[in-house]
Amino acid sequence: MTYDRYSEIDGVIAYIHQSISEPHLLTRLAGYAGYSPYHFTRIFKERTGLSPLYYVSSLRLQKAKDLLLRTHLSIRDIGLEIGQQSLGTFTSRFTERVGVTPSQFRNSAQQTDDHLHSLKNLSDWHDLHPASQTYGRVEGTIEAEVPFAGFILLGLFAKPIPEGLPLYGTLLSSLGHFSLTGVKPGTYYLMATSVSWGMQAMDILLPQTTLRTRSKSPIHVKPFSAVPHQQVMLYLPRLDDPPILISLPLLMNNFLSRVSQRHTTRVH
Repeated sequence: MTYDRYSEIDGVIAYIHQSISEPHLLTRLAGYAGYSPYHFTRIFKERTGLSPLYYVSSLRLQKAKDLLLRTHLSIRDIGLEIGQQSLGTFTSRFTERVGVTPSQFRNSAQQTDDHLHSLKNLSDWHDLHPASQTYGRVEGTIEAEVPFAGFILLGLFAKPIPEGLPLYGTLLSSLGHFSLTGVKPGTYYLMATSVSWGMQAMDILLPQTTLRTRSKSPIHVKPFSAVPHQQVMLYLPRLDDPPILISLPLLMNNFLSRVSQRHTTRVH
């Protein structure tokens, strides 16, 4: 998968961002790019990793996250704003892809601050890895284009977009080596983003300026076969990056819970 090809897709992506509330029929987007719908879908997916309509739906959910935090609109009205006629459908899709319900997300600013404080005071970042070493290991080195003081959220996802809980994930206290163990055979996409210590809760809940990375090619984990060492670079956001839909505070909470569980296990 090559993300620097098909530069004409940049224009389509910019158009989508500018008119996210309008219905984006595939033929309209293809026409904007000057391709047939079939050819447009193929090159859009090759460039972004996602189909055009899935990309649009992802940006709409990102807009919903923004409206939940920046407005007093009801959840039903926010669903309508992004084209979801059914409150139930909006709530279930949001929950599946963000990891928490719309109302939980709206009310999570204080929890976000608390998690950031807890992580800042954490002395031992050793994660609780699965006891079974039967399955594979995905490890590598993570670097950053620009320096930052904070931590990194890293995970393996089923799709080339950071949505829903990662199938395997952890938090890293620094750049350098990482390792995800107990990974079952399958195909995964490695995603990561950074959180700086000075960030406000709003910046963490709406991570649009954080450093990030996404694997350009899927990672294939096979039985009894080593996975190549991953060289990961955190970079500044790019136009064709899919939004980070998963709730970062949820991942922070899950990591803190695992670390707490390990300490409890040690004591007993």
